[in-house]
Amino acid sequence: MGGASVAEMAQANEGRELTDPDSGVRVRQVTDHPSIHHHPFYYLPAMDDAMRYLVLVSHRTGRPEVFVERQEDRALIQMTDHDGLAEFSVHPSHDGRYVYFTDGDGGWRVATESGSAEQLFSFADERRQIDGHVGAAMGTTTVSADDRYWAVPVHAGETARMLIVDTERGDAEYTFEAPSIGHPEFHPDDADWLRYAGPYTSRIWIAKRDGSEQRLVYERDVAAKEWIVHETWRPGTREIVTTQWRQGMIGIDVDSGEVRRVCSFNAWHAAISCDGTRLIADTTYPDRGLMLFSAVDGVGEPQLLCASGSSNVGAHWDCDHCPYDDGVTNVYAPQHTHPHPAFSPDGRQVIFTSDRSGHAQVYIAEVPE
Repeated sequence: MGGASVAEMAQANEGRELTDPDSGVRVRQVTDHPSIHHHPFYYLPAMDDAMRYLVLVSHRTGRPEVFVERQEDRALIQMTDHDGLAEFSVHPSHDGRYVYFTDGDGGWRVATESGSAEQLFSFADERRQIDGHVGAAMGTTTVSADDRYWAVPVHAGETARMLIVDTERGDAEYTFEAPSIGHPEFHPDDADWLRYAGPYTSRIWIAKRDGSEQRLVYERDVAAKEWIVHETWRPGTREIVTTQWRQGMIGIDVDSGEVRRVCSFNAWHAAISCDGTRLIADTTYPDRGLMLFSAVDGVGEPQLLCASGSSNVGAHWDCDHCPYDDGVTNVYAPQHTHPHPAFSPDGRQVIFTSDRSGHAQVYIAEVPE
């Protein structure tokens, strides 16, 4: 970042301690500046595996920039000074050495120790983001658990292609195409496999990293206007858990096709613990707060962690079926108004975003034993 050292970029801890009045859970507000802040998207890590850095995006400079909170002293450090940074492309490496992100020209990573940035590839004349459906337009990316590969969906016209970047060798190649590729995620235990979101009519797909074995893993109930959304791999398994709005969540075994019930409440964005046993979800219509529940018992009885206090903007969620079946294509749902809760690697904390103060800030809640 302009040659400045990380020590020079460090700012004082600006957080404060809170207690949720309903659950008694301790909550720490990480950021406190009158601008937009948020952590990475709900199924992506917000911390490296060793929990040295909490990665977030701040608009305090007038545009989105990558910041980290160094956990040893809670110093807030600006990592980038980068025009055009795609804020929901941000993904920390698992070893804590880098934070990956894209802009309109290509893909980059910034070193957490030095603050130096390097470009890994260029988009040339292609563009990553497409208009319309929110999920396809956010530009999320995914880094494999071994940090070897970075998968970036590139949209050009009516076609989407998956770009796989070898972060060690510097190679980048397209491996498969689809009409739409949104919210990709490497399997947490197997860097050979990815899942991704297709169009709402056929949402959940998987493919090998090399482009082989690309297939749809769940047939949507078209007659019921079933809305399948917000999916994630369950670690240690070949199962994808996903929201079946507003009936709850289901689990889909991608090999056998078996479908099971995970929960029956209005889980919205649900992230899973690294051991695959617990989920944390925000809720809306109605907002019941952030809910902890089992990923494995087939019941998923929710337990309140804390209130988010977020405004949860998005009137299209107030329905019991997929609104896109009714012709709704353009929605107003600014993502920084959604909590998007995510577990820390050790499962003892939940990171979330809330605009309860009038500006979106990042918070960390302690998970009870």
